[in-house]
Amino acid sequence: MKQRNAFELRSLPYSFRVGIALLVITLLGGYIVSGLHLKWHYDNRDEEPGLTMNDFIGAYHGVQSPSPLIQSLESGHPENLSAPERSALLEWLRGDRLSQDYDNLDLGENAPSEIIAFNCLDCHTRSASGDDAMPSVPLEYWDDIQSIAYSKDIQPAGTNIVAMSQHAHAPSMAIILIVIAWLAICTRFWMGLTGMITFVAGLGLLVDMAGWWITRDFAPFAYAVVIGGGIYSAGTSLLGLMIIIDCFLPCGKRPVED
Repeated sequence: MKQRNAFELRSLPYSFRVGIALLVITLLGGYIVSGLHLKWHYDNRDEEPGLTMNDFIGAYHGVQSPSPLIQSLESGHPENLSAPERSALLEWLRGDRLSQDYDNLDLGENAPSEIIAFNCLDCHTRSASGDDAMPSVPLEYWDDIQSIAYSKDIQPAGTNIVAMSQHAHAPSMAIILIVIAWLAICTRFWMGLTGMITFVAGLGLLVDMAGWWITRDFAPFAYAVVIGGGIYSAGTSLLGLMIIIDCFLPCGKRPVED
């Protein structure tokens, strides 16, 4: 059987291998922190708790959507709401004083809180019951209403910012994959497996980086950005894990040439 590689990590002194393993562990730890930073950076961009696809779409493409309350009112719900009251609510929701005017005493019976209390709370309370009850969408307090009152107008990052960010990320991420892949090739694991993981991770990185620009014109491609970035991270992490395992295992017997 021929020797699979001219150089293998297990041929190095054990202390050297442990040092390489610790460096790779540090690198993978940095990826975990990067993932947390990604969550914190994009979280709540769509004004909703938690990291959602709208956060990514908003960052690369932008998101414009009316509030659910506006959509509901414009669709004719609730049916018993008078035209003047509906107009008053729509004017309030399209203004820039939503929190200030919600229970503004100066508005009297036209205060949104009064209109909602009189027309909506039969169905939209946490204790509501009956065929038309919607306890899952309570409208009892401002804290309940504000999550569905605001329209979304998320502007994407500027072209110069995207270019600057990719200028920093694309070369560094590609170099990291190259180094990790080379170290993984030098492990005792099957080279075909290492090559396949490297190929898939490299393809994921390409899709991720290209997606930053494609998503600006085609919003659904944001899913490709997330999937491509996830594949790159998973592939890099798997290669790193192979290196760590190889470094800590006993050197064993190396294959020799025929």
